[in-house]
Amino acid sequence: MNSEFKNKLINLPNQSFYVLYKEEKYLVTKNIIAKNNVVKLYAIRLSSKDIVSCNYYINIKGGLLKPCEMTNEKVIDFILFLKIIT
Repeated sequence: MNSEFKNKLINLPNQSFYVLYKEEKYLVTKNIIAKNNVVKLYAIRLSSKDIVSCNYYINIKGGLLKPCEMTNEKVIDFILFLKIIT
């Protein structure tokens, strides 16, 4: 798994926050669960119903991404190119 993706995902805030991705605003919720072994991420685009959702298993095979009904590429691109709105 891409180490840049893994680091950015793990280092996102453990809460809800807003981001820009491809000039669209999303509300993202990220939590680390299961004794710090699983990252759960859910993001919804505010202008439509487009979502990005996944579980990321930190300690399985150096990191195992399990998207929820979408491609790995969609999740990876979202994480790599999102910009947190402060």
